Amino acid sequence: MDFFTLMLLALGLAADAFAVSISNGMCSNHIQKKHAFITGLTFGSFQAIMPIIGYLLGKTFFEFVHRYQHWVALFLLGAIGINMITDAAKERHPTQKPDRREAVFNAKSLTLQGTATSIDAMAAGLSFAVLDTPILTPVLLIGITTFIFCFIGVYIGKIFGTILGNRARFAGGILLILIGIKTFIEAYL
Repeated sequence: MDFFTLMLLALGLAADAFAVSISNGMCSNHIQKKHAFITGLTFGSFQAIMPIIGYLLGKTFFEFVHRYQHWVALFLLGAIGINMITDAAKERHPTQKPDRREAVFNAKSLTLQGTATSIDAMAAGLSFAVLDTPILTPVLLIGITTFIFCFIGVYIGKIFGTILGNRARFAGGILLILIGIKTFIEAYL
């Protein structure tokens, strides 16, 4: 694969993680540089590790992974989105302003989101194995591109979150559910 094709692939794979990063930024009261960094690092790492896993699995499990990836993404993103909407509904009339940093940027949430948004990267790794493409350059490019996009995405989400207030949590939850549905529908198109 030439560099231009790899760059397009990296941008495509980073798109869902970028959207989830925006959602995370919308849903937090206080964004600090460390939140953007850990989000970018988590998503970038998952996007870089999953193609390696896919590459190592090779042709043997391609059909199985390809067959169920959309179900896993739909379930994980849908569950996280529903949880965000439920939390937002509970916070409509709070006695004190809640601190939502932990709910969005904790290890559990980021790990689930990183997994859900990088399953397609595992399929890309499988295709690298099938095409006999060396894996190092694509993995680095995918990981770095995702890191940059997600780092910026958290700050973009912060802008929307400040404007929308608590409605941003609803919007973020709906966005995650829609990404899961989009992934699911694309599997059948």
